[in-house]
Amino acid sequence: MFEWIASPEAWIALATLTALEIVLGIDNIIFISILVGRLPPEQRDRGRKIGLMLAMGARLALLFSIVWVMRLVEPWFTIMGNEISGRDAILIGGGLFLLTKSTREIHDSLEYHDPKQASVKTASFYSVLIQIAILDIVFSLDSVITAVGLVEQVSVMVIAIVIAVGVMLMAAKSISEFVDANPTIKILALSFLILVGMTLIAEGLDFHVPKGYIYFAMAFSIVVELINIQMRKRTTKMIQLSKGQYTEHNEQDVSGNS
Repeated sequence: MFEWIASPEAWIALATLTALEIVLGIDNIIFISILVGRLPPEQRDRGRKIGLMLAMGARLALLFSIVWVMRLVEPWFTIMGNEISGRDAILIGGGLFLLTKSTREIHDSLEYHDPKQASVKTASFYSVLIQIAILDIVFSLDSVITAVGLVEQVSVMVIAIVIAVGVMLMAAKSISEFVDANPTIKILALSFLILVGMTLIAEGLDFHVPKGYIYFAMAFSIVVELINIQMRKRTTKMIQLSKGQYTEHNEQDVSGNS
């Protein structure tokens, strides 16, 4: 099982696959971050950890049922000349779920919530876990098929998945807190998920969308939004300084007149 340890090519494959698994897991982290944001604060950290452990479990379960996964590529039926396989059906279903969920989250974010009301809608812990589990299967399917196409040794795939989820566990809390603290980033993240949902549907209908374009668009948008956040902070700081100087000047005038 571990004969590959002496092979430099296998180590390169492990590093490449781990990096790919982390990149493919970004969508998963964003989705989990937004979902756990609906939980009470004391449950969020637990929800994040369980969500990512479910993601790892889904990936490993699909990996060890590799024969079944590869059968999913075989056509099940045809719609308007398009052959739909099991994988396609799962991708289309997952894409529709992601579109619906993200649109509802955006709508909810734009609604006015009375700050006097103690509890703005919070989701139940188990309903959030069920939603995370559904999308974990969709994201894991693509991830496992990528792994199988890249590496032959199952042990290399398992190690890559475990390392990738470990990295995601370390990064998830920071990402969640950053998304919660910046409403514009949350809307941007939800927009990404709509984009990912549309991509999943397109992939399910055999319209290949290069992942590089999607990730470049995401990275570019994030960089622009980070610049905007810094500019807003700087503007707010300048306004506060100006107000402080104005107040100090008025106090000096009052004391001078008295």
